[in-house]
Amino acid sequence: MIERNSNLDAEVFSGFIDLAAEKFGGKVLSCSDDFFAEKENLIKPGRGVFIADKYTEQGKWMDGWETRRKRVAGYDWCILKLGVPGIIYGVDIDTNHFLGNHPPYASIEGLYLEGDVSEEKLEKADWTEILPKSALKQGSQNIYAVASNTPWTHLRLNIFPDGGVARLKVFGLVHRNWVDTPKDEHIDLAAAENGGLVVACNDMFFGNKNNMIMPGRGINMGDGWETRRRRDLPGHDWSVVRLAQPGLVRKIEVDTNHYKGNFPDACFIDGCFAPGQEIESLNANSFDWQNILPQTKLKADNRHYFEKELTNAGPFTHIRLNIVPDGGISRFRVICKVVQQDEAVAMSGKNNAVKSPQRAGI
Repeated sequence: MIERNSNLDAEVFSGFIDLAAEKFGGKVLSCSDDFFAEKENLIKPGRGVFIADKYTEQGKWMDGWETRRKRVAGYDWCILKLGVPGIIYGVDIDTNHFLGNHPPYASIEGLYLEGDVSEEKLEKADWTEILPKSALKQGSQNIYAVASNTPWTHLRLNIFPDGGVARLKVFGLVHRNWVDTPKDEHIDLAAAENGGLVVACNDMFFGNKNNMIMPGRGINMGDGWETRRRRDLPGHDWSVVRLAQPGLVRKIEVDTNHYKGNFPDACFIDGCFAPGQEIESLNANSFDWQNILPQTKLKADNRHYFEKELTNAGPFTHIRLNIVPDGGISRFRVICKVVQQDEAVAMSGKNNAVKSPQRAGI
């Protein structure tokens, strides 16, 4: 259990999605001031960079959000819209490279408002504090757990009294209402924006596992899941995706966009029905994985679509993508028909598909 409102290490939240990230659809809407550095920098990738001799007409160029020195009472603030509504478990208020000009304190407030909302309405809204006024260190990741179990759509970062913040990361899980989903609609249940999550992988040395379920196509070779070169052959690498809802698999896409000399030679895909199952048991060879796609050759820098080749529709709650022997996957899509939990339980009992063969290297 994560202790809420405590200063933590970034690894605690490595299994969550950054709900505010620009590439996840997050937007910076308004702020009290961004004289020295634009508010939009807050949600860009990475931790921000420093260029010693770079200046603008306003002064020193900084890769973050920086306000002017406040000479009146009050504090500065910035309002963001999350990529999708989500439950927030932690935040990182990163003051990287802000030395002598960082805010000594910050707080965060949340709001749930669907659709497009005017800046005036947001500024006058009844915000709820989700992170109380907390101390910030200069040039550091300031990581705090959040004591809130309700979904939010917007955040307001308050800094006291002024200064610069390089990045704001918002660690959480997507919240989606599935009640009104049409029964015959086919949805990518692996997609992060729908609530899919990569819960485990054996390696992600060159590229984070969650990149492959992000929106859109990868922008470069760094925007995907990539493992190190495997030397203990035969063997293969793998990732386990927890689907947003139990689903019947209709189509799968494996995209090796930008991976040319380092794409996997082949892949095979398995699924299991394990609602509420712990991650550790999903990693085990002994778990009842059912084969969905037999081992299939892949091409460099190519979108691969599998439909007729699929041998088992499920229902499944988790999908395991196995790459042989190693390499990079830009995006992984699992198009499914959503199945209600009780219906999925009944169907899974009738599933007599062949168990996926045991293979070396898991």
